[in-house]
Amino acid sequence: MSRAPLIDGLQYANWSEGIFRQMRQGGLDAVHVTITYHETFRETVLNIERWNRWFERFPELILPGRSAADIRLAQETGRTAIFFGAQNPSCIEDDIGLVEILHTLGLRFMQLSYNNQSLLASGCYEAEDTGLTRMGREVVAEMNRVGLVVDMSHSGDRSTLEAIEHSGRPIAITHANAKSWHPALRNKTDEVLRALGQSGGMLGVSTYPHHLRNGSACTLQDFCDMVARTADITGPQNIGIGTDLCQDQPDSIVEWMRVGRPRAWITAKAAPRRRAFPRRCDLAPRQSRSGGLCRGAAQGRPIPARDRRRDGRQLGAFLCRKLRAARRPHTDPAGGRIAPPARISLSEGGRT
Repeated sequence: MSRAPLIDGLQYANWSEGIFRQMRQGGLDAVHVTITYHETFRETVLNIERWNRWFERFPELILPGRSAADIRLAQETGRTAIFFGAQNPSCIEDDIGLVEILHTLGLRFMQLSYNNQSLLASGCYEAEDTGLTRMGREVVAEMNRVGLVVDMSHSGDRSTLEAIEHSGRPIAITHANAKSWHPALRNKTDEVLRALGQSGGMLGVSTYPHHLRNGSACTLQDFCDMVARTADITGPQNIGIGTDLCQDQPDSIVEWMRVGRPRAWITAKAAPRRRAFPRRCDLAPRQSRSGGLCRGAAQGRPIPARDRRRDGRQLGAFLCRKLRAARRPHTDPAGGRIAPPARISLSEGGRT
């Protein structure tokens, strides 16, 4: 490759030709896209069919991502590689055999739970985190076998630590921040971040307002200070960006994301609470500026004065300076130098 690839670790946009073109304007080489939340296996297949039609209609803009080779191909041909992910294991229902089938159909990431308890692990909103279930341990082993990345972004701390310990491959937390910086239930403790880094796993820092200190009013400096401190815990080689961008999604989709099929959850005494996306944070990059965010962080090139505005390029410059400082010999708060672990990667042979 002529340059390091530009990758977004998680998006759930309302996909369209316009967004695909914006990704190309931003120089985004690959993105992990959510194709399923609470959908059944058959409903997930319908979503994959929809993506197959998009690949047919816009072959000059996007291509299906299956391995690291596809990221290189996307970069060489000026396209964006699309990697499928599931934010909940509902798509495998209660059948472990569907793990391999979904991998064959293109799935490359799967979360073991989404906020609530699943058949595999506890979500971060549960009052008690009971860790991986027996089925969860078997599914992790099967995901390791076929090459499906274990994602614990919405899982509880105990479940995440057990997934790190039980998995034979490094896991990912594709979109979250440090809980010590902002105590959202979705963010991760220093203990989890340290274990993730020491195991060679990958963290995608998130720009979603609910994950940020002061929400949509989070400052660029505050965010970058958090990234630098997190790099001291995980190791800077284990941090990427998972924006959690939900571009062009209507507020009505939040109910599906948070609750799924809500009628079973609603009683006569409790009307459903209207859910909506938070106001977009100024530091969250637009698709067309995402390249500047990643390129600035990777290369550290000075930002012209005319471009020093609150967008991805400015964030990239800040991240570069902070991560450069973090690359000096670093120690974790508990003491002791953190040895650089092996990086999580997509292998050449179609396995992840």
